[in-house]
Order: sequence, then C-alpha cells, then structure tokens
Amino acid sequence: MSRRTLQLVIQYDGEAFAGWQRQPAQRTVQGVLEEGLTRLMQMHVPVIGAGRTDAGVHAFGQAASINLPEKWQPERLNRALNAVLPRDVRCRDVIEMLPTFHARYSATERQYRYLVGTDRDAPGPFRYNREWAIDRPMDEGRLNAEAASVIGDHAFLAYAVKGTAPEGDDHHCLVHECRWEQRAGGLALVIGANRFLHHMVRFLVGTMVDVGLGRRPPGTVRELLLSSSNQKVSPPAPACGLYLERVTYPPHLYAARPPAAAA
Repeated sequence: MSRRTLQLVIQYDGEAFAGWQRQPAQRTVQGVLEEGLTRLMQMHVPVIGAGRTDAGVHAFGQAASINLPEKWQPERLNRALNAVLPRDVRCRDVIEMLPTFHARYSATERQYRYLVGTDRDAPGPFRYNREWAIDRPMDEGRLNAEAASVIGDHAFLAYAVKGTAPEGDDHHCLVHECRWEQRAGGLALVIGANRFLHHMVRFLVGTMVDVGLGRRPPGTVRELLLSSSNQKVSPPAPACGLYLERVTYPPHLYAARPPAAAA
C-alpha cells in the first residue's frame, strides 16, 4: 500500500499538559495526537515531534511527522483530526513531505518567543498563565545588550539542566537571532537557533530579566557563556511564558512548494 509522509503543524495551550512527550498516566500533547489519529485510523500511528516542550509550555507552530496510507490527503486529514482533538490542541496545517523528512532530525532552526508582562494587569486572571508577570518596567537597553551577546555559536553549559544532554555532547548551539521586542503590556524575547538545550531559553530569560531589573550587572549573560557549569545561572523563567513559534525545514524536503512561512 502506498504511503504519504506528512508534516503536522500543531498549536497547543500547554497549561493542562505534562509536556510534549508521551508518558504513562500523564496527559501529553504527543499522547493526545496519537489518540486522535488512532480514532481515525483504527490503529496506532506514531507521531514524531520536532522537539520536546516541557509541562506548561505552549506552541504556535510545533511540527510533527507521521506516515499514513496515501488515501489520507492533507486537507482531509486536517479537517478530520481537528474534529477529534480536544480544544487545547489544534492542527493548523498538514503538509505533504518527501519520505526522507523527519520532524526532529530534518529541522534546521527552531524559533521560540517568551512573553514578559510589565504592566499592572500582567498578574491578573486573564494573563497569569500566558506570560511571566514582572509587573514593573525593566531596562530595555540592558536586556537587548544581553540578548545580543547570545548570537553566534556558543557552548551553553551554563544555560542547560545538567545531565540532560547526551554524554559527550559539547552543548554548542548556533543562535541566529536573539532580541527583545515591545508588545502590548510588556516585552517578548524572540530567539532562533539550530537547536536548544533543556530549559535553555528559560534560563536565558531568567538571567536577562535579573540584569534588566538591576539584580545582576550588565555582561552577566556573556560571562556565563564562558562557564562550564550552571551553578551561577539565575533561576529559570516560568514555563507559562514560553511559546514554540515555528520550526524550519529545507525547501527540498517538501513534496510541493513549501508554505511561505516555511520557506
């Protein structure tokens, strides 16, 4: 039987999930997707994600790969899957890919956005689980200077949970962009890299915010990039403010012309 290799572009509210990866007796995004596909296919369909997001982390554009019988065209699958998924998960798009596509190993860049609320309404009931409520202004000049020091190829030993990377991993990540942007009610850190380590973005945000609030001196982020341990890093920012925004793949892996956002 002929098969299709498909990319799912997934959005989810991470508040009620124990993260992306399937876990026994835990509600996870991967688990919910596989349950929905099982209902449609009457058989188990493995879902491979572009990366693992932690409990409480959200996604605008998580990517996943699946392999299905050819009769399941992208448009049909998109409609059918959304009909069986819970309200806190949505399949935004289904894209046909070449058979060599792999959601994790084919990715060339992942982009995250972290939201910080700095106005008086940030701690309120409508935003407390969607951003980090700082509830006071920060020095944007300091924040952007710290962010700029992250761009490039660095070893992020100071910004990763010890023991979570494979043995022998050099903890190097190539960061293509890292900047703070103004947004209604606060600020957002936008960061894109070829890969991310466990808690890396949250450790970076926690440290930058400490500098922005005057708790740590300017240059702290750069200084920690030279460290071989995470003993001096600031506590990680809360998971609720972190969003996986998009995952980028080489255009040649798309069966047809890639969507504009993916090119």
